[in-house]
Amino acid sequence: MSKRVFLIVLDSFGIGAMPDADLYSDAGANTLRSVTSSSLLDIPIMTSMGLYNIEGVELGHRVNAPTASYARLIEKSNGKDTTVGHWEIAGVISPRPLPTYPHGFPDDFIEAFEEAVDRKTVCNRPYSGTDVLMKYGEYHMMTGDLIVYTSADSVFQIAAHEEIVPLQELYNICQTARDMLTASGDHAVGRVIARPFLGDHSINFHRTSNRHDYSLAPPRKTMLDYISESGLDTIGIGKIYDIFAGQGVTETIKTKNNDDGIRKIYELLTRDFSGLAFINLVDFDMVYGHRNDIDGYAKALSHFDKNLSGMIDALRDDDILIITADHGCDPGHIQSTDHSREYVPMLIYGAPINSQVNLGTRESFADVASTICEYLKISADIDGTSFLKDVAK
Repeated sequence: MSKRVFLIVLDSFGIGAMPDADLYSDAGANTLRSVTSSSLLDIPIMTSMGLYNIEGVELGHRVNAPTASYARLIEKSNGKDTTVGHWEIAGVISPRPLPTYPHGFPDDFIEAFEEAVDRKTVCNRPYSGTDVLMKYGEYHMMTGDLIVYTSADSVFQIAAHEEIVPLQELYNICQTARDMLTASGDHAVGRVIARPFLGDHSINFHRTSNRHDYSLAPPRKTMLDYISESGLDTIGIGKIYDIFAGQGVTETIKTKNNDDGIRKIYELLTRDFSGLAFINLVDFDMVYGHRNDIDGYAKALSHFDKNLSGMIDALRDDDILIITADHGCDPGHIQSTDHSREYVPMLIYGAPINSQVNLGTRESFADVASTICEYLKISADIDGTSFLKDVAK
């Protein structure tokens, strides 16, 4: 029977501040703690798997016989963004942080960009994605000027109304920005993000599901490259293809939201393939974490957990399920709506895996990639230390 690995990233589901969190203005951040404060949180499946048994998690309900094995993962890369986090999960530690722009992008770059795309820009400051539409959306509709903004992450974001700037034009503009930023060297941000929106007034502007990310390619091969080069499948669900600039992904399945992503997981569980399904569920971060919506985050986790039992039931004899995250985004961290520098959980489950193994605190997210490659019998020159021998039956 073909081996299949289902790697699910609950985007931003951190479980407590890392020791260096103060260097990122994230001292005290704890996404899990904030979410457990909500009466709407109901996650019996992840609880039974050992989520609250993880080292350093001093809340929730520990179980006597977890159904999975579990660990706390340290991010060894410098950063707390989606790109660097996923690269590390895939076996590439980034010693240098990607550039960020707390005061906006340099004037000379913005001027060159405006000339290249033949449109003016407004904003060019760190901004909440919803607040920036309230502030500049109507002006954009009157002038056609692009709303350019950033955040604490390494991103160059471009918001435009779909009826003012057609989607294909916005995508072309973002590709131009990606090419220019990469060519500049110093300004090679992790992602350029197209942020299309609709509505006719600031009170009803809303971002659409037509977002598209233009990522910097990983600096070297990830587990995706090694797995795909061996002839196995690497299927990306959600924004995986975008995060890795397509590098090493043999098939991409787009999703509109968490619900759609969960449906796509169910569909994939019924398919015959060999290799890796790498899934990102983005709503935890994009819809709830960045908006400090504790109850919304709790409901989303509960919805995932409710579906998790069905996913587990659909696993085949040689399947492995791994659940983890790429950073934190504490919805209770009222000083910030940005990502937080946190440990992340790791739960590993499947017929080939022993339950109840406490793997303690692992020194890198990259241990996940090394474990996956060893399970699939792939020789890969990547970072991380496999823990397969500790959990395999």
